[in-house]
Amino acid sequence: MGKRPNMVIFVADQMRADALGHLGNRAAITPNLDKVAQTDGVSFRNAYCQNNVCVPSRCSFLTGWYPHTRGHRTMHYLLEKDDPMLLKTLKQEGYHVLWLGRNDVIPADRPLDEYCHEYYQGYEGRTGFQHFSNKEWEEGYRGKPGNDTYYSFFAGKGEKDNAFVQYDWNCVNKALEFIKNWPEDSEIPFCIYITLIFPHPPYVCEDPWFSSIDRTLIEDIRPAPAEWSGKPSMLKSIYEKQGLCSWSEKRLKELRATYHAMVSRLDHHYGLVMAALKERKLYDDTAVFMFSDHGDYTGDYGIVEKTQNTFENPVCNVPFIIKPSSRVKVQPRVSDALVELVDLCATIADMAGFELPYTQFGKSIVPVLAGQEQHRDAVFAEGGRIHGEYQATEAGHGPESQYWPKISTQCSEGPEHTKAVMVRVGQYKYVERLYEKSELYDLASDPYELNNLIDSPQHKEIILSMRERILKFYMETTDFVPSKRDKR
Repeated sequence: MGKRPNMVIFVADQMRADALGHLGNRAAITPNLDKVAQTDGVSFRNAYCQNNVCVPSRCSFLTGWYPHTRGHRTMHYLLEKDDPMLLKTLKQEGYHVLWLGRNDVIPADRPLDEYCHEYYQGYEGRTGFQHFSNKEWEEGYRGKPGNDTYYSFFAGKGEKDNAFVQYDWNCVNKALEFIKNWPEDSEIPFCIYITLIFPHPPYVCEDPWFSSIDRTLIEDIRPAPAEWSGKPSMLKSIYEKQGLCSWSEKRLKELRATYHAMVSRLDHHYGLVMAALKERKLYDDTAVFMFSDHGDYTGDYGIVEKTQNTFENPVCNVPFIIKPSSRVKVQPRVSDALVELVDLCATIADMAGFELPYTQFGKSIVPVLAGQEQHRDAVFAEGGRIHGEYQATEAGHGPESQYWPKISTQCSEGPEHTKAVMVRVGQYKYVERLYEKSELYDLASDPYELNNLIDSPQHKEIILSMRERILKFYMETTDFVPSKRDKR
């Protein structure tokens, strides 16, 4: 088959699909990502992550497993040593693997030698979120406890010398340096796994991106429900604790504008990497995957950030754009096919021409790139916990933490952190909840997901079919049998 294609896996953090210009957002400035769907790739309008927080989502898309398959449902349970992982597989298959930026999947006390040849974490000599520790800056934009900015994550205009703002620049520059120095006659394929922080809160961006967003074009903010009984209690609790209920529409749109600026800068970084590949004449031989681990409420329903067990489109409908190498047939477009991030491993293995050496649940998207529109009949996301499962609460954040509204609610033994699973089939989205009212939304007539139809007599058959589809989903994916046999 000849030399395998190079791979670039370009991962945003907390980017919602509707923040892209080519998916209909008039305020978005995303020319580089928009161009892919017009010229040489496919953008998926209906792509879904399998969990709405970083670690569970990344464990899922880097293994091809759903979060429930091995219990990866919390920020504090990372991959086990014998768990499969895409980068490890690519390295075993002869790829030179460069890992840049966020980890979130391999414990800090385990070396990364199995997974990559080179790793750069964003700053030298620091670990975890020490990158961003700047008490004076944080206190400056948060204000004092008790005001309505304290839990908002809203910082506004920033400067490039700020550690948080600078992080992605460091990672992108490392990618550009790697591409520039890659041997012209190399027979070894490379994989650049570049996983950035933007547009993860705090909502902050420097010029020219901060000032470039036209505030008059910002889309409508999804309103807080007039009556919360049809929505999950997790959302209601966060709404009450974050304190944004006093914010005007104008303030919420300014927060959203800053988020769009962060997305625009991410688009610029994507463009820099693509330009470097073209300059070195590597672009045609490289498959590029751009997506986000999950989305962000960004003011919708009067809340910011994300939760682990609610499934409105702002947090689980993510961008997913694939530009294959020139050897793969592609019909450039925006596709309406239902796809999942769990499909990543199977798609890369298909393009590279090898079999994944373990049981997984992804499905190659390669046929859809060529023009096929049917991929999956349903997509799923899941999260939450059962009562008493304290290890899944992510406890440890006091009221001084920006995450306290969410984490304190997760620690409740009420219905808020209920275990839940979402399925979308066609225009309907159904959420089965363990301890409180389930949800059904007609996305065609209710795109803001405000009208819960779970008690509607006219929708009983749809609800039953959704429950049956979830049963089949769990039957197919609940566990896996390891390929290694133990001595007995």
